[in-house]
Amino acid sequence: MKMMERSKKSAIPNYMAVMANQQLSRCKIASMMAVEDSDEDDVIWAEHEILRKDFNKFYEENSQLNKITANKEFNTVLDALKINSTQINNYKPSFSYLDLKVKLAERVSRYCHFCEKACGVDRRYEKGGCGVGDPLIASEFLHVGEEPPLVPSHTVFFAGCNFNCVYCQNWDISQQPNRGIPISEENLALIVGKRRSEGSRNVNFVGGDPTPNLPYVIRTMQLVKENIPVVWNSNLYLSLDAMHILDGFADLYLTDFKYGNNECAQRLSGIPDYLGVVGRNHQMAWKAGDMIIRHLVLPNHMECCSKPILNWISENLGLEVVLNIMGQYRPVYHASDYGEISRHLLQSELGEVIQHAQ
Repeated sequence: MKMMERSKKSAIPNYMAVMANQQLSRCKIASMMAVEDSDEDDVIWAEHEILRKDFNKFYEENSQLNKITANKEFNTVLDALKINSTQINNYKPSFSYLDLKVKLAERVSRYCHFCEKACGVDRRYEKGGCGVGDPLIASEFLHVGEEPPLVPSHTVFFAGCNFNCVYCQNWDISQQPNRGIPISEENLALIVGKRRSEGSRNVNFVGGDPTPNLPYVIRTMQLVKENIPVVWNSNLYLSLDAMHILDGFADLYLTDFKYGNNECAQRLSGIPDYLGVVGRNHQMAWKAGDMIIRHLVLPNHMECCSKPILNWISENLGLEVVLNIMGQYRPVYHASDYGEISRHLLQSELGEVIQHAQ
């Protein structure tokens, strides 16, 4: 991994503060915000959009104020939310902003469009076009192989993915959606708390991809008592509705930016309109939380993918983005059937991409 950034602390400040338990996570604040409930879709989406904008403004304005002091916890935020500090672990309104997100996520699952493939199946009774049915977890553990600001990271690997990458480095999980075990939200919440006590800096939802399991993820975090940053580790091929639900929930977006054009995305991952969707979502995520962008360099894809991606980032997100240029590509899964990616990455290719980034 080659990390390139101005300053990790200044580039991902809110994540770092929540990680150190010096600031409330977005999820924790969302669980404390009382909102009106309704059964009408138009009403709850409209309410959510108003709250989403208010939430982001509130969080931004208070990001340097809602620190834990030496003797009192979360005073500034709790005062603003009309919550006494002694109620921090027990306070829950009858219906919260986080509850609203769960309700909306469950509505989306009835005509599934969590990702832009929008297969439209009722996920309560059918598997999605991605092959994912009920959430199955392939593994969960304290991971020390992630980026330095994240480790040790409590990674929760879901089976299944909405991409079909022919070279997937994690294909045994991503391309086999039945390869996992069911864990109830209650039990996973207890595991998240246990891992936090063991030293985890975050809870990191990944796969495969976590996108098909969005309602399960939010329901789990409803039950987590600890203040812990949520990392959304994803290819970011989400629908607008899913991105809006994540806004105010995820503390850090750990994204996988793969392609610099739509043709490579369609041929190697079976994904249409890749750059339009993923580009839009990176811009939204950049405004919604902290971000680390990963880019796995593919052999012979420097000019068509790596360099255009770096140009896009600098032009659309600026120079403060934390970027991880990864050179650990291996020709696994079906990569041998695609000539240009059927070999290992050359060090000269990785160096060329790093030089372009610099």
